[in-house]
Amino acid sequence: MPQAILHTERVHLVPLSAEHLEYQVELDSDPEVMRYLGGALTRQQVEKELHEALADADRAAGLGYWAGFVEGHFAGYWILRPPGPIDQEPAEGQGELGYRLLRCHWRQGLGSEGSRELIRHGFEDLGLTRICAMTAADNTASRATMAAAGLQHVHDFRADPSDFPPGTDLRAVEYAIVREQWKGPNGRRW
Repeated sequence: MPQAILHTERVHLVPLSAEHLEYQVELDSDPEVMRYLGGALTRQQVEKELHEALADADRAAGLGYWAGFVEGHFAGYWILRPPGPIDQEPAEGQGELGYRLLRCHWRQGLGSEGSRELIRHGFEDLGLTRICAMTAADNTASRATMAAAGLQHVHDFRADPSDFPPGTDLRAVEYAIVREQWKGPNGRRW
């Protein structure tokens, strides 16, 4: 199953492709956007990450990375990827949620709006049983977005130091939701 094109009231989500490179460079070269993700990236690093994201999307049918547009303008990207390292078989029935938005789109509810649509897609269209998301413990904005999308804090952990530059605060949190929580009482979605 290829990645679907998804829509919310304000966000149009299209599968990420090599054509979105310039948008990715704009997003990932912003030090504030990348503050909790190891810092701003160079163009070469963004090219490498885009290539890896496209390969990662091939690991599980229907999961992947989406470029998000608001009123025809690039706003950021959203992820519902197979959890775990790219070189391992993904856990069946699970997805890992993520998002990154241009600063001009912060504090407008777009992160949680796009995330809710990916959660719906994961549970309803792909039959996932659990969706998680992770962020730095100090990233209060991302934690608020996760909570607004319906995920609940499940545990604290220490991030893998090989994923970040030396001196990075490695305290991290995981939020998650399972299909039964998403459906709510009597099988109704929240």
